[in-house]
Amino acid sequence: MHGRIRTWGPGALVLLPTVLLLGYFVYGLIAWTFNTSLTDKHSARPVPTNHVGFENYVNLFGEDRFLNSLKNLGVLTVAFIVGTLIFGMLWALLLEKGVTGEGIFRSVFLFPMAVSMIASGVVWGWLLNPSQGDDARGLNRLFDIVGLNFLENAWWTAGNRWTTMASIALPAVWQLSGYIMALFLAGFRGIPGELREAARVDGASEFKLYRHVLFPQLSPIALSALIILGHMSLKLFDLIYAITGPNQFRTEVPSVYMWNTLLRSDMAKAAAIAIVLLAVVAVLVIPYVAYTVRQENEE
Repeated sequence: MHGRIRTWGPGALVLLPTVLLLGYFVYGLIAWTFNTSLTDKHSARPVPTNHVGFENYVNLFGEDRFLNSLKNLGVLTVAFIVGTLIFGMLWALLLEKGVTGEGIFRSVFLFPMAVSMIASGVVWGWLLNPSQGDDARGLNRLFDIVGLNFLENAWWTAGNRWTTMASIALPAVWQLSGYIMALFLAGFRGIPGELREAARVDGASEFKLYRHVLFPQLSPIALSALIILGHMSLKLFDLIYAITGPNQFRTEVPSVYMWNTLLRSDMAKAAAIAIVLLAVVAVLVIPYVAYTVRQENEE
């Protein structure tokens, strides 16, 4: 018994502070939030609260504003993931082929990741200024100067849901494409050269080499990128807030709605929105974790 304690005791003591901190600040606060979402605490007044079960969730999913925010989030997620994967893969392909000054290009592509979302949102808020004609600013002004007036548009202030949320996704695509590029580039560089040579000896064209040999090797990286981007799309609150402000129904997503609800001190409703977002994250992350663990056990 004493021998076993000496074996795992020091390691347990080292991990204990982390376990306690995670237990309180992560799982403890999740439990507190979930409990709050089941109450009738809809004001900051110190009045007794009662548990109302899942009434807040029922009301939430019966509310047009929340359903609109979920739809906006879905469109934003699709536009963000597709755009980021396309540009990230394209840049990785260009660098994988070998270019002069590759280190410089890598730095340029990765630089946006060093910029905070708030700073990025402020700059892109100016670039996506919806003013047109003589009052044009930002990108619309640039289009006017170079004679591409037909590209001028109202960005996130007009159009359907897809064009509106695609405009909001544009800054996020710019900021995170470099990260996806780094993932895919590392994947390309990790593929043994013997596979390439064997495919070329067998007469495979460059197109068939990438389609049948290289791209299948990148499927685990593509899955990881998909999960990471899907998770990050739920946390674009600061970017959206900086570009459009807190009270734009056209671009409102659940995280922005939750913030507005907190400002009204509606704790129960805000907690319910937070738990819904947590459930969405779990739907994305848990299957990926299970798949990863299964793959590791099979190996």
